[in-house]
Amino acid sequence: MNKRTSTTDIQATRFARQGKAYSATRVAGVIDKKVQRGARTSNSLSLARSSSKPHVIIFSGYGLNTEDETKTAFEISGASADIVHINDIIARPAILDRAQIIVFPGGFSYGDDTGSGKAYANRVRHHLGEQIEEFLSRDTLLAGICNGFQIITSAGILPGALTSNDSARYVCRWVDVEVQNDSPWLSGIRSLSIPIAHGEGRYYAPENTLVKLKKENAIALRYVKGETAKHFDLPANPNGSIENIAGITGYGGRVLGLMPHPERAVSFTQLPHWTYLKERFIREGKEIPTEGPGLQIFKNAVRYFR
Repeated sequence: MNKRTSTTDIQATRFARQGKAYSATRVAGVIDKKVQRGARTSNSLSLARSSSKPHVIIFSGYGLNTEDETKTAFEISGASADIVHINDIIARPAILDRAQIIVFPGGFSYGDDTGSGKAYANRVRHHLGEQIEEFLSRDTLLAGICNGFQIITSAGILPGALTSNDSARYVCRWVDVEVQNDSPWLSGIRSLSIPIAHGEGRYYAPENTLVKLKKENAIALRYVKGETAKHFDLPANPNGSIENIAGITGYGGRVLGLMPHPERAVSFTQLPHWTYLKERFIREGKEIPTEGPGLQIFKNAVRYFR
């Protein structure tokens, strides 16, 4: 059993038996006390908020595994962020009321046993569907990254589906993507190189959905043969996605779903050929960057609320 699940559920059950009102705050307090015994606290809820910082809720649990990188990227960009288990959000959906940004991060939820993202999406749709719609009725942002993209398409938040790669293999590499619209998440970005890691990343949508996506300018990212693909002599499209689609948007651009992992490209030294680039910049007399290309996506999200 997932440690986060067991800690929260055990405490919730204990409080219920004692006739005490269950709340995420109470659970967070119990978890915080366990710090002295070495327990993790990444999913405890922050009780104090800075009014100048947008707040991010990052879903976790059941195999999602890039929540820590996502949290770090947002905090570097100037946001406050909490990692919260889906069970805690279902138990107390008012948690979402104090968030400006929601993220479903990458991973392998429920082991992809019933298809990537499908089981997790069922929980989101059946237990939090109304709350997510209410959240998006405000001027908020939501993103699904990799497994998160699979979750939000399966949950019906964005159209289309992610299916098995045309190679029928898990693919882990860097790709180049070109920005296609003016989503708040992608403001000022023309192209970027970021990593992928998936077995079911091939975007598919029926013709009528594609027509609608194009009409609404909702195709956000396309795979292209850019610097990284050329450097490593790799095909532009890593999975056979229809029309080279790497990401789409909805709700006027406020919801972004993408297969690549920007949270794994926040530092220059994460680039697969950074040593080569470093030497080239030195010889050309250029400044060596410290940030990776993916960080701008998180900065854009934070800037949207300032």
